[in-house]
Amino acid sequence: MTDVATTLRTFIQDTFFVDSFADSDSFLKNRLVDSTGMMELVVFVEGQYGFRAADTELVPANLDSIDNLVAYVARKRAA
Repeated sequence: MTDVATTLRTFIQDTFFVDSFADSDSFLKNRLVDSTGMMELVVFVEGQYGFRAADTELVPANLDSIDNLVAYVARKRAA
């Protein structure tokens, strides 16, 4: 597991009181994070990794699993 994945997993477990989930599990479909929680997650990611998410980037393909978030953070860091 990458450092980004570990950091994100720790935040999600500590903030949303989730014990066990796979990196590919959808946060919304599996009810791990609700819509308000998604905004908390975005604020955390922006602050942790030093970038601003555009409104057009706030989509499940970027945010709805650890795998999606790790790929999204990597793309933003490379830009």
